[in-house]
Amino acid sequence: MTLIPMASAALLPERIRVLRNSTPRFALIAGPALFSIPYLLVATSFGVLRIGWLALYALLPVAIAGLMEQAREADTEGTGNWRDFGVLLALGLAVDLRWFEPAWPAGLTALGKMLLLDAAIFGFLVVRQLEGVGFDLRLRGKDAGIAAREFCGFAIVAIPLGLGLGFLHFHEQWPSPGRFISVFAFTFLFIAIPEELFFRGWLQNLLERRIGRAPALLITALAFGLAHWNKRTISFNWRYVVMAALAGVFYGRAWRTQRRVGASALTHASVDTFWSIWLR
Repeated sequence: MTLIPMASAALLPERIRVLRNSTPRFALIAGPALFSIPYLLVATSFGVLRIGWLALYALLPVAIAGLMEQAREADTEGTGNWRDFGVLLALGLAVDLRWFEPAWPAGLTALGKMLLLDAAIFGFLVVRQLEGVGFDLRLRGKDAGIAAREFCGFAIVAIPLGLGLGFLHFHEQWPSPGRFISVFAFTFLFIAIPEELFFRGWLQNLLERRIGRAPALLITALAFGLAHWNKRTISFNWRYVVMAALAGVFYGRAWRTQRRVGASALTHASVDTFWSIWLR
């Protein structure tokens, strides 16, 4: 159920504006409370239902939708405003600092991240009608070509750097086709798409309107790197930050070539799959 909003927006992007225009304003703002249903069902099944968490999962999407409606009305110049960046900051911190993970049974915390993504998709794409996001996953040959170009560019720089920093380590193995496909598919769906939509489709997109292409690319890449500060360690993992920030430059280049999240998500998934199988 948590994948339905993401899949609908990504595969039927032309229906977004129709949905906005055909839905009463009250329903646009209050309707996202229904995103709490997956938490209700899962938490009830596992006996961990808490009214406070249920209320939070019902009210947070409504608050996001309300702020996005205000942002749409206030942003007459199309450069974004404090509401846009405030929502992105709050969602980014919630995921990075794992604020919502205690609400879920062990092993299912990823569902909480997907619900936050659903709320943001509805807010930014349906209510806000943010332009230039490029969240269209009907992939094209050009998307694959762009991804291959940026993957190769990143690999040329990152592999020597990562080996020199002690972050990368070669593993002499050749995975089965099934394992390679499963790792790539999981990474593409549950890591690359959400992160690329957040960092490139929303953050880099909004920053470009205010500070230009190159500064937006670099700032977004830095933010992407810093979002990995506590990955695989409990302390500040500066090597991961450096490598992720460098990757963010190439992901951002892939997105802005044709402003398509699909291209940057393919690049992202390719890098992560290659790393997890051969270099982790």
